[in-house]
Amino acid sequence: MAATWSLRDFTGAGYDKGRPLLVQAAWFAVEHLVFVKWWCPARWRPSLLRVFGARVGRRVLIRHGVRVHWPWKLEIGDDVWLGEGAWIINLEPVSIGHDCCVSQDALLCTGSHLRRSPTFEFDNGPVRLEPGSWVAARAVVLRGVTVGRGAVVGAGAVAHRDLAPGTVLTAGGAAGTTRSTSTKEVRA
Repeated sequence: MAATWSLRDFTGAGYDKGRPLLVQAAWFAVEHLVFVKWWCPARWRPSLLRVFGARVGRRVLIRHGVRVHWPWKLEIGDDVWLGEGAWIINLEPVSIGHDCCVSQDALLCTGSHLRRSPTFEFDNGPVRLEPGSWVAARAVVLRGVTVGRGAVVGAGAVAHRDLAPGTVLTAGGAAGTTRSTSTKEVRA
């Protein structure tokens, strides 16, 4: 039986945007008029995120086209790369550990909905990338998922559950399968 929702009655219960409307509007303007633009120097992007409450480490490289829903719900460690077109939909906190790479057009999405809710209410959860993990090009990490230390979400793969440290999730395998891989030691 197909789900029947009354989207008109959606309340958004339990979702806190974390900042007043004026701050949200200011971020929206800065993000779309400056942050994502090719002409915005990469060295400015971490500072712009910090101005809006993100915790951003040292030597973080953020390419043009990267989108961040709410900076104040973002934590990025040292020596992190965010590739062109990466999108962080962080209705809930997103934590990216040191020495992580989020490649081109990858998506980290903390939002979802309760499919059995008559009003399609939110079912959000944080996303955590542990140190040395890699979310490859066009890969997706869904709400509530932790990508373990040194793990890889391969190009085009969808991580819908936690990945153990040092594992690789590929798009070509059966849904949700992982295989072990050797990883070099990542600093603590």
